[in-house]
Amino acid sequence: MPQSEQDEPVCKDRLYADPQERIDSFVFDERVAAVFSDMISRSVPGYATIIGMIGLLAEQHATPGSRLYDLGCSLGAATLSMGRAIGERDCCLVAVDNAQAMLDKAVRQFSRHPLPKLETYCADIRDVAIQDASVVVLNFTLQFLPVEERLPLLKRIHAGMREDGVLILSEKFAGADEEEDRELIRLHHAFKRANGYSDLEISQKRAALEEVLLPETLSVHKARLREAGFGRVDLWFQCFNFVSFIARP
Repeated sequence: MPQSEQDEPVCKDRLYADPQERIDSFVFDERVAAVFSDMISRSVPGYATIIGMIGLLAEQHATPGSRLYDLGCSLGAATLSMGRAIGERDCCLVAVDNAQAMLDKAVRQFSRHPLPKLETYCADIRDVAIQDASVVVLNFTLQFLPVEERLPLLKRIHAGMREDGVLILSEKFAGADEEEDRELIRLHHAFKRANGYSDLEISQKRAALEEVLLPETLSVHKARLREAGFGRVDLWFQCFNFVSFIARP
């Protein structure tokens, strides 16, 4: 687990441990915020690696006077990773999340660490102006937007980036065909079992996310990024059905 998410006591995720008569759609409320560090590390293979590499990529691409955006920042792990990596560089970190419970906990994390200039906003990322950006991070965020709203957001991000900037886009993706998708899901569920989740927890959380998290294929992601204006799209990380891209204007 990233060091940034160990500052407060880590509560074990047991949100779906008991049988539920009705499975409500997943929301990032106080209950999720309380266990999110444990949930994400036990649910997303390679999460700690992605967070660490976001810092490395920020160190490589953050330019003086620019802004670094963490859109859908959750508890602020990517923001902290970037802040540590760029040190005293003259940049502004911008952390945005629409869930007040998540952002409140992120702000408490930020207060414990020396960071360069930092702005935090509880807002819908579709309403946030992207300006003079050298790094933009969408770390497992785009997948929660309605499909038809993903391209307009990416176009706005592209329009607000410096020519030498980068977009880091991490997503859960769908297999190219039914057979691949089944195998990727099987492997992911095996990963979750190995991390202590029961079949009941896996099944109930999957039901909660069914109409909230909408994965797409790798080819759809790449085509959309190019349509948004990004000239180069590289896949730099994959573990099972979780990936991260670097897209450049």
